[in-house]
Amino acid sequence: MNRRKSLLVALLCAASGSVMAQSVEDGLKDLYYGKNLSAKQTFEKVIAAKPTDDKAYYYMGIAQLALEDVAGATATFQKGLQTVPTSALLQAGMGRIDLIKGDAAAAKTKFEAASAATQGRDGDVARAIADANTEVKGGDRAYALTVMDKLLNNEGRKKKEMYTATAADYIEQGDAYRYLGGENGGKAIGAYEKALELSANNAEAVMKEGMVNYNARLKAEAVADWTKATNMDPNYAPAFHELFLFYTTPKKDQLSWDKAAEYLEKYMKVADPADKLKNEYYSASISFFKKDYDNAISKGNAALAGADAIYKGKFSRLIGDAYLQKGDSLNAKKVMDDYAKSVGNNKLEPNDYKLLSEIYGRVRVQDSVQAAVNDSLASLYLEKYATSDTTKDVDTYRNVAESFKKLRDFKRSAEWYTKLVNDFDDKANPGKLQDYFWKGTMEMYARDYDAADATYGTFITKYPEQEAFGLYWRGRANMAKDPDAKLGLAVPYFQKFFEIDGPEKAKIKSNQLMFPYQYLMIYYYNKDDKANLQIYMDKVLSLDPNNPTVKQIKENQAAPAAKPAAKPAGGPKATQNKK
Repeated sequence: MNRRKSLLVALLCAASGSVMAQSVEDGLKDLYYGKNLSAKQTFEKVIAAKPTDDKAYYYMGIAQLALEDVAGATATFQKGLQTVPTSALLQAGMGRIDLIKGDAAAAKTKFEAASAATQGRDGDVARAIADANTEVKGGDRAYALTVMDKLLNNEGRKKKEMYTATAADYIEQGDAYRYLGGENGGKAIGAYEKALELSANNAEAVMKEGMVNYNARLKAEAVADWTKATNMDPNYAPAFHELFLFYTTPKKDQLSWDKAAEYLEKYMKVADPADKLKNEYYSASISFFKKDYDNAISKGNAALAGADAIYKGKFSRLIGDAYLQKGDSLNAKKVMDDYAKSVGNNKLEPNDYKLLSEIYGRVRVQDSVQAAVNDSLASLYLEKYATSDTTKDVDTYRNVAESFKKLRDFKRSAEWYTKLVNDFDDKANPGKLQDYFWKGTMEMYARDYDAADATYGTFITKYPEQEAFGLYWRGRANMAKDPDAKLGLAVPYFQKFFEIDGPEKAKIKSNQLMFPYQYLMIYYYNKDDKANLQIYMDKVLSLDPNNPTVKQIKENQAAPAAKPAAKPAGGPKATQNKK
């Protein structure tokens, strides 16, 4: 009897231990460490054991959103509300879904109702509202901060109503400040420091301090923070992932495929073992970053058959890009064309369009008609990428402008350089001087000479220290408008260019001076101004002793009858406007 009793006690203890192992807290720990699929599985077991636990439903939905399963998260929140209709937390979850769908008004109604139901003093609910408004596009970041401030501000509350803040609360408050940007960066750091006072080894707080520094363009400090987070907690996968993302970002002072592979390998050692597809994808990615493209293609194809809709796209892009990097644009085109056909153009993502544009821009065929079609499709896909990615980012805009330049779609390139100079202030775009130059140059190549003339005029006004450079190119733009040099449109700009002096003028190379010399020579020939004609003939001959235009002018002058105005072979046209 005693033996049976002790066995029963042991079984009960084991059962109790099993339930405890599948608690909401364990699921939250999985979420903290970035193990989203494991978290989802944990919350499923909690719900099976306790169907009225609204926290389990809510955080399971959050795990599903992290897995890019919006439909699954919506169903989870809805099922939870059917079981616990009064749950303010699940009401906030449905508000998040409204935001994701673009219905900010419906979301705000649900958030306000959830906040009112808890009088703004429930940490889970406040964080749910704030997190939705910071993380989801279209969210109200100022409102997110107000919600967190209300939670943390105990002023005027009775003792029994006082709220005890957690590290998670201060991290959420810091996130709200961080997303508000600007001068709020320091306040975000302050909030994360408060989180560290409550939880000294909180790697998330340190990682997010790195995000603040990155947003402030303090990249070395950001990398130091993320590295500190990995040292603080070697199992904290999100910090390794941030370092991986940093080194895959296509910026001159960041991109490093070797570093990307290094941190991806470190990430995978502590990543979610339950997420097989993600791990297979990253395994293939490591091969890609190490430039072992054949292995990346092999691993990608092996996993593609069992991939869900999300990873089908990821693997297709990886395989297509691997073919492209090894110089096989035809196979790259086949992979991405097949993928685009299978999902439909309306389901393609911005990165699909970007890769398709790169592929069609590199495909070379003998058929001139097909080559023109490929060039057109390259521009079309790039335009779709540019318009589908609405993030207002200087580097993205410049990448698009340069990509159109490579495709020789000069009109669209000029349009994106125009966005670079118009849509960002000088602080956000420190490279605006070069962007103005390329804007004018692309307008020249697109034969929009009036626009180029205006661009270089603005350039001179905005950058007076670059006056010589601006005058030279404004002269070139007007020269293109007056190819026969009869109207003298470029004369005032070229004359003023020759009058001033300085280091910027010295950067104009001697072969570039042929354009104003020759234009002015022909202009004065047309005006029958022999004195000035001789000056510029001499200048042309100093650069080109056998210049055919000078020879033609001399022949015309020697002839007894009047001759037509001289023009150089091909004319001094804007098609020659190379740097």
